[in-house]
Amino acid sequence: MTNGHPQSRPSSAQSGGAVLGLGLLGAMIWYWQRADGIQGHVVGGLKALVSPAFLVFDAFKALNNRSEANARD
Repeated sequence: MTNGHPQSRPSSAQSGGAVLGLGLLGAMIWYWQRADGIQGHVVGGLKALVSPAFLVFDAFKALNNRSEANARD
């Protein structure tokens, strides 16, 4: 307890935001290096913005398939 207030720890939402930010940065670098010309860089930037959503969707889909396979056993 400091200054009469309990110490707070980072919430999982703050940690998730950091992971998402690193993923976004990594995707931006990935697409930027592979872009050819101005149009490629613009499209690469847009892809980098939406790629984390596709990764999460695929992860949930894989988890769902795994849970369905366990339910059949």
